[in-house]
Amino acid sequence: MRRRSLAARTKVSWRTTLIFFALWTIAGCTSKPAPPAQDTTSPVTLMAPGELQQLPSKEPDKRIAYGTDSSQYGELRIPSGSGPHPVAILVHGGCFKAAYATLRDLTPMADALKDMGIATWTIEYRRLGQPGGGWPGTYLDVGRAVDHLRRIADQNALDLQRVVIVGHSAGGHLAMWAAARARVPASSDLHVANPLAVRGVLNLAGPVDFTANIAEYEGLCRDTVITTLLGGTPLSVPERYAQASPIKLLPSGIPQVVLIGEHEDFVPRPIAETYVRVGVQAGDSIRLIVIPRVGHFEIASPVATTWPRVSSVIRSLLEGKLPPETR
Repeated sequence: MRRRSLAARTKVSWRTTLIFFALWTIAGCTSKPAPPAQDTTSPVTLMAPGELQQLPSKEPDKRIAYGTDSSQYGELRIPSGSGPHPVAILVHGGCFKAAYATLRDLTPMADALKDMGIATWTIEYRRLGQPGGGWPGTYLDVGRAVDHLRRIADQNALDLQRVVIVGHSAGGHLAMWAAARARVPASSDLHVANPLAVRGVLNLAGPVDFTANIAEYEGLCRDTVITTLLGGTPLSVPERYAQASPIKLLPSGIPQVVLIGEHEDFVPRPIAETYVRVGVQAGDSIRLIVIPRVGHFEIASPVATTWPRVSSVIRSLLEGKLPPETR
């Protein structure tokens, strides 16, 4: 066999190299770069309560009293357009104490929801440290504020067929209770006939079982807020814990979402998981959502990275269904 000349071998070599280079270039141009890996090693800086309270907000469209006490009122924000508008009832937290928080905490969220076309009824209520706060006044105020939507719906183009309750921290507990209060026994101080039915409830890190985690919760609140709110311990007034704890009122018959941050202290994840398990076994539609790398306050902020997830949950609940699961 004759050996090819150096020139012929060089020509073949260059041709092969050019073909390889062209194929490599095409592959490099058409393939998508791998997404950057999420940084799970850098330190996490959590939002403090003061940061949530300092977020800017706008004046409400209306301030409406639902009772005669100075804390029995709500702020109504109405989107543009003729409506009727879906409604999110917002219940603020603050360890159930008047000294810790007001409805101002959730007014930035109320503004953001209004911009999304959702009317908001942000309610105030009597809290510990105020006359009438505690048992049963705090609960009765929240229920009365929710039911007051019936009186203001027509003149404000509110759609009572699309109402959800959203609560943060202590307000998350009160939101879940308000959504399930039709199951409160008629003998209870908290019972009312024909409470307003809602499509769903979103609990942003609020207690779901008052008989669990009492010492730790009160330690974080730096006060005996649960036992003071209910007027005793689970041993001394067990009927009140049964009438107030959302886990004791299951099944509520409506979609529920419990949403917490990965770095949540007030509602340990195992307690939230137990609530979901008990509720699902009772026949309810419930989902627990845990958002990575955030704590107790980011989940209530419309400017935090959590907001797209929180707002999408609210939209789903207004449709009467749980949000789609994400991985």
